[in-house]
Amino acid sequence: MFNTGELIVYGNTGVCRVVDVKEINMSRDEGTQLYYVLKPLYQNYTVSTPVDNKKVFMRHIISREEAERLVEMIPSIRAEAYHNRSPQRLAEHYKESISTHDCEDLVELTMSIYAKKQFVEQQKRKFGAVDEKFMRRAEELLFGELAAALDITRDEVRGYIEAKLAKSEE
Repeated sequence: MFNTGELIVYGNTGVCRVVDVKEINMSRDEGTQLYYVLKPLYQNYTVSTPVDNKKVFMRHIISREEAERLVEMIPSIRAEAYHNRSPQRLAEHYKESISTHDCEDLVELTMSIYAKKQFVEQQKRKFGAVDEKFMRRAEELLFGELAAALDITRDEVRGYIEAKLAKSEE
């Protein structure tokens, strides 16, 4: 169970703060049920979800140490672009990576789509809308969690990564 004040990843919403854990009266037959009240860090609304919700993925955010280790391992990740002429299959492939809710998978996905973007632009072709949508989504989720773990803003994450990578190349 998560406690009030903790930061968690809540499904595809991303990082949320647990602002309350409260009992809600259900029907007479069901009695009461515990609910989390979650406030997404990067959106302006709240979410109420059962504590024992099995349908939506929930976990603590990664630690600062895990975030730093993840950034350090970026140069060793081999990004291979995924190509498929079917927008549906392409979207399914990307959704599968995002649905693991794993930061390493998000790094790999972001890097592979970025590699694909560079390849397509070198060929003087247009970058696909499906690719663009999922690259943006993977970055939002990844940068949101890294920002929370590193205690920086989401806008500072790209610069943080670039600075760390430049330092490791020295």
